[in-house]
Amino acid sequence: MKLVDRITGGNVHGLHYAVSIFFATAVLWILMHTFTHLSAIWAVSSMVATSDPLLKDAVMFLRARVINTLAGCIVGLLFIVIGGPHVVSLPLAMAVTVLLSSYVIKIQTMWRQAPISAAFVIAAGMEHASRRNGLIAGVLRMDEVLLGCIIGIVVAWIVSVVWPLPEPELPEAGAKS
Repeated sequence: MKLVDRITGGNVHGLHYAVSIFFATAVLWILMHTFTHLSAIWAVSSMVATSDPLLKDAVMFLRARVINTLAGCIVGLLFIVIGGPHVVSLPLAMAVTVLLSSYVIKIQTMWRQAPISAAFVIAAGMEHASRRNGLIAGVLRMDEVLLGCIIGIVVAWIVSVVWPLPEPELPEAGAKS
């Protein structure tokens, strides 16, 4: 333990985060390959984006990520339904999700996730020749992203229960920075 303290300087947040990421990635990879035979990369990237050593921060990231992801995915799917998975749909859907996220949803944390999600959905749809297959691919991509978010928060919670982090120290009132 002295070696760990010497390396971390007593701040184990990075170590805590590494343990969470390790377990969440392993769980996602096993789940995705066992039950879906799909690549887990979208789920893993979402898990990383919503994970945090402090559970309250992870919950905040999860909420923002899910809301903005759903907005982007819904807009992306609507653009596939209306215009099909075409190159023109991609920039239009991304612009619409920026406006939706900025002026309707108004959650600044992870607001960029909405156009990213629209791009993921439409790009998945563009890989297929038909509107129907594009919709299926888009929904699967959305499911992968949401699964990553859920696994990330569940693992963060489990690790926080098994290995609780000390609350961050707040600077004393009147202390100079």
